[in-house]
Amino acid sequence: MVRLRILCLSFFGALLGSAAIAANTRPNIVVILADDFGVGDIQAHYPNNKIATPNLDRLVRQGLSFTDAHSPSAVCSPTRYGLLTGRYAWRTRLQEWVIAAYEPPLINKERPTLPGFLQQHGYHTSCIGKWHLGWEWVGPQPSRMTKVRNGQRAFQWDFTQPVLGGPTQRGFDDFFGVDLPNLPPFTFIENDRTTPLPTERYVFDSSEGIVLPKPFVGAPMAPGWRFQNILPEITRRAVRKIHELAKQEEPFFLYFSMTSPHEPVSPSGKFQGRSGIAPIADFVMETDWSAGQVIKAIDDAGIADNTLVIFTADNGHSHYTGWQQLIDAGHLPSGPYRGHKGDIWEGGHRVPLVLRWPKHIAAGASSEQMACLTDLFATCADIVGAKLPPNGAHDSFSFLPAALGKANPNGRTSVVNHSNFGEFAYREGPWKLVFKLSGKNLQQSRGKPTIAELYNLNADLAEQHDLSKQLPARVARMTANLEKLIARGGSRAGLTGGANDTAVRFDTTQTRRWGPPLH
Repeated sequence: MVRLRILCLSFFGALLGSAAIAANTRPNIVVILADDFGVGDIQAHYPNNKIATPNLDRLVRQGLSFTDAHSPSAVCSPTRYGLLTGRYAWRTRLQEWVIAAYEPPLINKERPTLPGFLQQHGYHTSCIGKWHLGWEWVGPQPSRMTKVRNGQRAFQWDFTQPVLGGPTQRGFDDFFGVDLPNLPPFTFIENDRTTPLPTERYVFDSSEGIVLPKPFVGAPMAPGWRFQNILPEITRRAVRKIHELAKQEEPFFLYFSMTSPHEPVSPSGKFQGRSGIAPIADFVMETDWSAGQVIKAIDDAGIADNTLVIFTADNGHSHYTGWQQLIDAGHLPSGPYRGHKGDIWEGGHRVPLVLRWPKHIAAGASSEQMACLTDLFATCADIVGAKLPPNGAHDSFSFLPAALGKANPNGRTSVVNHSNFGEFAYREGPWKLVFKLSGKNLQQSRGKPTIAELYNLNADLAEQHDLSKQLPARVARMTANLEKLIARGGSRAGLTGGANDTAVRFDTTQTRRWGPPLH
């Protein structure tokens, strides 16, 4: 059994009140973040759904599931930003979509991060998998924020040089993974080096799977690169890292940021055809396998009792990787909710959130506490018995008391969600106020007022009945509350110096993807 560093948590009771935990050790923390994994994709949560997920089903039986959990955004980069900083990404200059190929870091180097915070409290911090938060690529030109999506794809870059601004300069001790699987360069990155060097060029091969990155034919690629090898390799690395860190004295934080079932939909050989439904269903099954391997490594290393496992997803299930095939087979990736990845509707940002911590968190339990992935920062601060940085974690509320089955008087009661197109939604209890595009698409809506719609999720889970005309006073009150939350620069108590990086508007659709800086 690994030797555990013991520290006195005599102040823990005062910090957490009745939610104080009995243990006097800092647990290891393992966050498994699936990519484009729908709220309906764990079979234990929705038994009528058709994709087998035995490993995640076991995790559900062993832990607690939050039934009202959300990603702050309905797409990749903004959610990752929120998880690692505890701050809504729409407070940055990025007002829609995601970080494109070769764009610079979204996390400012002075911004407090969850891994950096845990480092300060004696944790070893590791990131394995997908980053997708930008880098400082080296070339004749700097990485820049471009108006055109992937506007730097044809630029030349020097991949022999260190690539800075990534995980190891944002609080992680080490990193292995990819920027993301469907954007160049097509190679792995270890710490701050591409490995192997992408000395070849991507050639489209339809045998690799579906929704392949065809627009990037000719982009830099490592010799012999195969998309179907990415998930197995980062899984092996995560398993190996857990066994290595279990032998160390210090506790560890592992952020396993999966690349599946995000496109390219390239399940490895042993999973191809296994579902009998579609490649995307096969890939969901491989995602379940990968998560299971990481959890098994924790158990095999003998550290399960002192390790908090958190499984969740960055947004809803994608609608362009085989959605209709799943629906036709009787599998509902968004469960009873409206929408999918990218949407402001619940299916875009309502995600699974399952926690396992033996002897602390009840097995087979559930909680109706509203939670957002920005809340991981405050929750981890509670776990280590430390205060949040006064200038960080702007939108983070601890859900630890709820996870421990205790009252959570300071828990989250409202949440802001953001869509792929930059639409806002604001929740207060069961009430959800949506500010959607006024035109048929984003381009037709730019610079125009958004349309406000109001829904009561207790009575209308599928968001079918707009109540804005019947309840104008509630719309006005919630709109005013959202305005204050945005203007304050943060939503949590005790924050100092909260400020947005650009002018943020929810009542009008933004005119550009990157907002101009305020200073």
